[in-house]
Amino acid sequence: QVQLVESGGGSVQAGGSLRLSCSASGYGYSYSRMAWFRQAPGKEREGVAAIYAPDGSPFYSDSAKGRFTISQNNAKNTAYLQMNRLKPEDTAMYYCAAGHSDYDVLSPSQYNYWGRGTQVTVSS
Repeated sequence: QVQLVESGGGSVQAGGSLRLSCSASGYGYSYSRMAWFRQAPGKEREGVAAIYAPDGSPFYSDSAKGRFTISQNNAKNTAYLQMNRLKPEDTAMYYCAAGHSDYDVLSPSQYNYWGRGTQVTVSS
């Protein structure tokens, strides 16, 4: 079982930046991909970015491309999401996930492990 703990959320003004972190811990687990999802009130959970752990290959949603960067530190079992030029529509609870997804990597159904989330609020 793996535990995922997110941190780094907060409140910023539009145009600002935040860096989210996701730390994985536990025993007897493995994963090949970590991802970030977000969910705003009344909306479905949507994938933002995913990274393939063995080689660091990233994948982004259209809304994240050019503004967000996903990265990892395998030695620390940690993934990061650098978010720049934030917009009010980025306001949501952001969740970290881990699994073995090889396709449809931004679909929540592809991930086995989830963190509890960290809130991001962007004001105009």
